[in-house]
Amino acid sequence: MRRRVQGLRKETVRTDITVVGGGLAGVCAAVAAARLGCKVALVQNRPVLGGNSSSEVRVWVCGATAHGIHRFARETGIMGELFVENQYTNPEGNPYYWDLVVLEQVKAEPNIQLFLNTDVHELEADGPEEQRTIRSVTGWMMGSERRIEFRSSYYLDCTGDGLIGYLAGAKYRIGREARNEYNEDWAPDTADSITLGSTLLFYTKDHGAPVKFVPPSFALNIADTSIPLQRVIKSGDNGCAYWWIEWGGELDIVDQNERIRDELWSVIYGIWDYIKNSGQFDADTMTLEWVGSIPGKREYRRFVGDYELNQNDLLAQKPFHDRVAFGGWSIDLHPPQGVYAKERGSNHLHLDGIYHIPFRSLYSINVSNMLMAGRNISASHVAFGTTRVMATCAVIGEAAGTGAALAAHKGISPRELGERHIEELQQLLLHQDASVIGLAHHDPANLARQARVRASSRCRHIAIEEPVCAYPLTADTGLLFPVDPRVAGVELLLDAADDTVLEVELCGTGRAENYVPAESVDSCLVKVARGEQQWVALELNWEPQTAQNAFLIIRSNPAITLYQSEGLFSGVLMFARRPLAGRQLEAGHPQPAVEWDMRRQSRFPLCFRMRAETKAYNEGCVTDGILRPYGGPHSWMSAVMKEDRQPWLELSWPEAVVIRELHCIFNDDVNEDLINLHHHRTPFDVIPELVRDYRWEGLSGGEWQEIARMKGNRKRKQIHKLGRGIPVEAVRLVVEATNGSPRAEVIEIRAYG
Repeated sequence: MRRRVQGLRKETVRTDITVVGGGLAGVCAAVAAARLGCKVALVQNRPVLGGNSSSEVRVWVCGATAHGIHRFARETGIMGELFVENQYTNPEGNPYYWDLVVLEQVKAEPNIQLFLNTDVHELEADGPEEQRTIRSVTGWMMGSERRIEFRSSYYLDCTGDGLIGYLAGAKYRIGREARNEYNEDWAPDTADSITLGSTLLFYTKDHGAPVKFVPPSFALNIADTSIPLQRVIKSGDNGCAYWWIEWGGELDIVDQNERIRDELWSVIYGIWDYIKNSGQFDADTMTLEWVGSIPGKREYRRFVGDYELNQNDLLAQKPFHDRVAFGGWSIDLHPPQGVYAKERGSNHLHLDGIYHIPFRSLYSINVSNMLMAGRNISASHVAFGTTRVMATCAVIGEAAGTGAALAAHKGISPRELGERHIEELQQLLLHQDASVIGLAHHDPANLARQARVRASSRCRHIAIEEPVCAYPLTADTGLLFPVDPRVAGVELLLDAADDTVLEVELCGTGRAENYVPAESVDSCLVKVARGEQQWVALELNWEPQTAQNAFLIIRSNPAITLYQSEGLFSGVLMFARRPLAGRQLEAGHPQPAVEWDMRRQSRFPLCFRMRAETKAYNEGCVTDGILRPYGGPHSWMSAVMKEDRQPWLELSWPEAVVIRELHCIFNDDVNEDLINLHHHRTPFDVIPELVRDYRWEGLSGGEWQEIARMKGNRKRKQIHKLGRGIPVEAVRLVVEATNGSPRAEVIEIRAYG
C-alpha cells in the first residue's frame, strides 16, 4: 500500500517479523527466521550491513575463541557460515569484501525484505506498563523520500542502543549495578551510570615516498597527556592495535555521540601528528589511508528479560535448562576515562571454557512481542563485558530469530515458547547447525538414527610419528587427546642431552566443554637415558566412566627436547605453559585457559602415540547428535587415504526406505580462529579438514548407483535434495578428496524421507 502525504511517499510493509538493526546480530536473526519460512523485514539505518564490523567502523569480529585462547570454540550456524565464507572469498581481510559477504548472506534469502538507509524513529505500542505490545515501527529511508511503516507480529531489537524497546516502554538498565545486587566482585560498591566508551579506528599505509602531515587545529597534543606513557604507539600498527582509542564512558554515549566523535578525532589526529612529527618514529613515508567517522559504541541500554545473566553464571559455566547460545570472550571491562585513564586500557577475566546464554535473557520482561539480540540482551554490566562481542551477538541473533520464527508458527509469545517449548527450540537450532553446547540433536524424522552405520575404515590409533622440528622442554608443556575407552600407556619421541628423569602428570579436564587441566588422575617419573629420537614409555593408566579428554602435563626439563610434527590430528592439541605476569588480566583469579597457550601450536602437535586402540573416531559418531567437539571429537575419521583411497560411510536399513534429503556436516575445525578482519591470517583459504569432493550412492535391488555428487566443497554443511525421493536399502557417502587433510572426516550425516 503506497500513498503520497505532503509530497512524501508513505508505505506499509507487513511481515511476520521485523528485525531492526543490521549488525551481525540482526543479520543472523533475520536469516534464521527467513530460513524457517517467515516473512522478514530487516531494517538498517546505514547503507551497509555488519554494524561495528562493517567497512564504516571496522571492528574485528571477536567471539568465543577469544583470539584462540579457548579451544574448539568457534561459532557454527550462520555466524560460522560467514566466517568460513569470508576466509575463502576474503583471505586478506578487506573490510569492503566483508561487507559483501554479509550482504550476500541476506540477499540469498527470498523471505527477507532488506531496507538499508532506513532510520526507525517512531513506534506504536499499547497495553499497560507490565504488558506492552508493539503494533508498528516507522522509519524514514534517507535519500528516497519514503516514510515506511513496518507491521509485524514480532519485533527484534537488534539496534545495539536499544531504541525500539525504549520507544515501546521496555524495562532497561544503563550503567553498572552495585556489587551486592548479584554478588559480583567485578562490580563497583555503588551503582552508577558509567558505561564502556566508544572507539574510532584508523588505517595507515606506506606511500613509498615522503609524505608530510599538517595536523588540523583540533588535533590533541598527546605529549601533554598520559597517552604516550600508558599506551603502546607504533608507526606501522594496523587499526585493531588502537582499540584503546576509547572515550565517553562517563557521558551518555547516545546523547553525546557527536561530542564523543569529535574528541576521538582529536585523539586520532594527535596520535598521528605524534607519530609523523615527533621524530621518535620511522614514519616519513607513512600516510593515513582511512579514519573512522562513526564511533563504535560498546554499551548503552540493556533490556530486562525474565533472567539477567551475571558474572557468577559465567564463572560457574551454568548449564541453563533453556540455553540457546554460548560465548567465550573474556569478561573485558575498560576504565571509564578511556584513553585518558592512568591505568591500562582493559582488564580480562578468562573462564576455563565457554559459557551458556539462556533464552530467558533474549526477550523483554514487559513487552510481550519483543525479543532482543546483540549487546542489549538481559545481562548485568559485568556479564555484558563478554556477551557484547560481535560473534557472540551473532549466535544470540540466530537463537532469537529462530525463537521468533517458532513463536510465529505457533502463535504464542516468546515467554510461552521458552516455558513450554524450549526443547523444540533447542532441537531446531541444532537442526540448523547452530551450537547448543552439550545437547545432542535427536530429530525423530532423521532416518539415520534408525540405520546401521558402517565405514570402510576408521582411525584406530592415535599416533603422530613424523618429526619436523625440535621443541626444547624449557617450560611445562601440555598435550590434550581423547580417551575412549582408556589410557594404557603413552609414548613420547624425545632427545635427552644427559641421563635424566622426566616428570609427567595426567589430568582430566573437568567439564566436557573445557580444555584445561583439572583433577589429576595419574602421574609418573620416568628415567631417560641420554640419546636422540628415542620413544620413551610413560606408564600412565586411566579408564574414565565416560569418554572424555585427557590433559597430559610434561614438566619442564632442560635436558629434554621433544619433537613436533606438522598437520592437524583432530582432537589432539599441544600447549605451552606461559607466565601470566605482565598480561592485562584480573589479579586474584586463576586463568588456566590463558596460562596454557595453544595458539602457535595447534597444527604442530607433539610426536607421541598411545598404546591402546581408540574408539574416539568410530563411525557411530556420525549419528550421535553431537555436532562439535565435546569431551572428545565426536566425528568419524578414516584411515589415511593413501591406504583407504575412497573411504565411505554407509547407512543401511532392514527394509527399503524412501530418501528425499541427505545432510552432511563435515569437520571445519572449530578450533581454528578465523577472525581475519584486520589481522590473523591462515595459510589456507579453505579448512584442510573439510571434505572437498564426494558422492552419495544408493543401494537398490542389489546395485549401487550414484544419486548425488559434490565437487569443490568448502562448506561445513551441505544438503542434497533428491526430488520426490529415492527408494533405497542403504546409502553411502564416498569421499573422493579433502581440502588437504590426509584423512576423511565427517561430523554427522542425516537422511530424511
